[in-house]
Amino acid sequence: MTEPSPARPVPGPPRPGSEPWPADAPAAPAEDAGTDEDGRFADLGERPVAEHVAVYEAEHNRLQRELGTIDQL
Repeated sequence: MTEPSPARPVPGPPRPGSEPWPADAPAAPAEDAGTDEDGRFADLGERPVAEHVAVYEAEHNRLQRELGTIDQL
């Protein structure tokens, strides 16, 4: 039989000064995080859940077409 492995330390709260960015750095504006410029998802909350799949599939297809052009640059 093998010996049990030693206990691993449990992570605790972050230490002061260990933040990856200064605490006083301005936060990114909310509109920069996942903006929906064309409004594809603007009314998603009002649509029935059954229609969400079609919306996401259409966006997925659009993104695949756009990303497929990267190699052509």
